[in-house]
Amino acid sequence: MDIKTFLNNYKILKKEYKNWNAPIVTFIAVSTGSPFKILISTILSLRTKDQVTAKASIKLFKIVNSPEELLKLSVKKLSKLIYPVAFYNNKSKQILEICKILIEKYNSKVPDTLEQLLEFKGVGRKTANLVLSQGYGKKTICVDTHVHRISNRLGIVYTKTPYETELSLMNFLPKNKWIEINDLLVAFGQTICRPIGPKCNICKVQDCPSRKKEYEKI
Repeated sequence: MDIKTFLNNYKILKKEYKNWNAPIVTFIAVSTGSPFKILISTILSLRTKDQVTAKASIKLFKIVNSPEELLKLSVKKLSKLIYPVAFYNNKSKQILEICKILIEKYNSKVPDTLEQLLEFKGVGRKTANLVLSQGYGKKTICVDTHVHRISNRLGIVYTKTPYETELSLMNFLPKNKWIEINDLLVAFGQTICRPIGPKCNICKVQDCPSRKKEYEKI
């Protein structure tokens, strides 16, 4: 897909976006503006459906608002609060360890560089880039499973890993589209361009190679 076609499709996605549910991390970012809550909710979201993440995040943030408050919880109590997110016991231990480091090393403030965020155990590029973009407004591209899959399905990139997709999208997209592309493709992927059974019959994206391959899963 060439850049002109993509930009036309980008306008279509933005127009349709209001009909879809925004990703929970975007909701957390808009409603709280807290890099800390964005970091925690993103960790909760890993390998977890957005609806489950939303319930767990809302439940947790009714009780805690800072690393100090979260660190007062036991692993057992935290696990109960975030259940049934995937790997809730492991995530509880990971989150509490992150809170401890935030307090001791960063004066309770979530760092705003990729290098520092990647030092936290269990924080990868997806999580780090989402914190930077949604929490600090830095121009990064967060590539999760939806962004990686749909970018390849639409023929925007031809890559095998999320990291390769991130680099390819950085070269392909205008920089003013970097932050927003995650929101659009995640909502699109959850609602229309699903991994199995994409709703191609109601999709308004133009020149999609997937349609030419009889809706083949790419």
